[in-house]
Amino acid sequence: MQGFIDFEMYKTIVVCLGFIFSMFGMADGSSKKPNILILYADDLGYGDLKILNPESKIPTPYLEKLAKEGMIFTDGHSSSGICTPSRYALLTGRHHWRKFHGIVNSFGKSVFNPARLTLPEMLKECGYVTAAIGKWHLGWNWDAIKKPGAKPTKQGKRSALGPDAFDWSKSIPDGPLAHGFDYYFGDTVINFPPYCWIENDKVVDIPDTMMDTSKWKEIKEGGWECRPGPMFSGWDPFENIPTTTQKAVEYIKNQSQRDNPFFLYFAFPSPHAPIIPNDKFDGKSGAGPYGDFVYETDDACGRILSALEESGQAENTMVIFTADNGPEKYAYRRDETFDHWSAEPFRGLKRDIYEGGHHVPFIMKWPGLIKSGSTCKKLVSQIDIMATLASYLGYNLPHNTAEDSHDLLPLLHGRKETPRTVHVHNTRADAWAIRVGEWNLVTGKSGYHSGRVKTWEGKRNYPPDDDNAVELYHYAKDIGQRNNLAKKFPKKVAELQKELKIARERGFTAPRLIISQ
Repeated sequence: MQGFIDFEMYKTIVVCLGFIFSMFGMADGSSKKPNILILYADDLGYGDLKILNPESKIPTPYLEKLAKEGMIFTDGHSSSGICTPSRYALLTGRHHWRKFHGIVNSFGKSVFNPARLTLPEMLKECGYVTAAIGKWHLGWNWDAIKKPGAKPTKQGKRSALGPDAFDWSKSIPDGPLAHGFDYYFGDTVINFPPYCWIENDKVVDIPDTMMDTSKWKEIKEGGWECRPGPMFSGWDPFENIPTTTQKAVEYIKNQSQRDNPFFLYFAFPSPHAPIIPNDKFDGKSGAGPYGDFVYETDDACGRILSALEESGQAENTMVIFTADNGPEKYAYRRDETFDHWSAEPFRGLKRDIYEGGHHVPFIMKWPGLIKSGSTCKKLVSQIDIMATLASYLGYNLPHNTAEDSHDLLPLLHGRKETPRTVHVHNTRADAWAIRVGEWNLVTGKSGYHSGRVKTWEGKRNYPPDDDNAVELYHYAKDIGQRNNLAKKFPKKVAELQKELKIARERGFTAPRLIISQ
């Protein structure tokens, strides 16, 4: 009869669905959904972790343990070489450059469109409770609490709004709670005002003075790099990691008493400047205060992961550790002083479109799904997290959602498919790089943002600049981007330029959207 299927066909469909669910998770939600924990470091280099770089001068025992229990992605990337864009891309499954390029500055507006589905919003629809703890750096609607007529005052070489410019008793709209998180605790950005804790959408302690670094303990490496603005007089930036880590531990333990699975996005302020490891971590690395700060970050990861174990939730929790971009420019001095190259084996640092700007640590543990101690050499991106979780949970992503997110489930099962063959790298609006398979194209004169450091290039055996307008590298054979092949392979340059044009103009790169065209 038309409109019905016969019994044999029905049995076939049931068998096939059973196989699919056994391979990729119960899309109907009948099995217990895993908790999801993302540990997001700030300005951390690929070469800082011993599990990725045996020559690293920094012990990272807890992240090494995590890697041995899960999968290392050796070709993992953030969307950008700076903070805000990479966070936006991770939480939307979309390249940041489709909307913006730069960071959210002091008291900047939210980068999210209210109509755009975010990762936490998707997970809430799937029955998750959601939390963000730590650095936000994605903007709020500060104008909603700013007093009429408030004007900035001069502080040093900069102008800034003072503590009296805001009504701190009001809720701050358009922050984490407006974009899918049930709970937030953090300081929004460690080196941007306001310098105080924020819980959910209100300040915990009211700022009552202007930021003054002389009131804090001495900086241990680099500069404070703190923008002027309102500060709570008892504010201590050294307490950031201990306080947020304890909040994460408490959150995880509390969730063990609930039936709903949880999603926790924990965003470190470290090892981003100011480089301020707490005293008990001094000298724990062979790479100076920065190395000690990375060690403290690893220690905090250990505390959070221990909370999962102690609460009995570790075996049902997917853990991702990665970073928003490569290390800050202080890495050049660090390499000279300690012979530790934070971006090893890559060229470039934070802000750069060379590999070191966006090729970051990427580790995933998923008990029961990912084989312990495995390594994946395929090209992947943080952008892919959203489509991967949607696939596992059986969530049908709308066409205007996660436009650049690829499903990585086959890789997590150890299969040899290549979900992603193209990735576009960008920090500034006028500088682009693209990876297509084994090849990498840098479209500008240089992949450096702040200029060349010839002493470092000499030490690391880089050839003199050849003045080519574009740079082409055979990634598979030249991961350090030393041998520019643009003149030798002009057809390959043209091919990659065409791919970049398509990716930018089409509006999406997700396979599900390309197939549906």
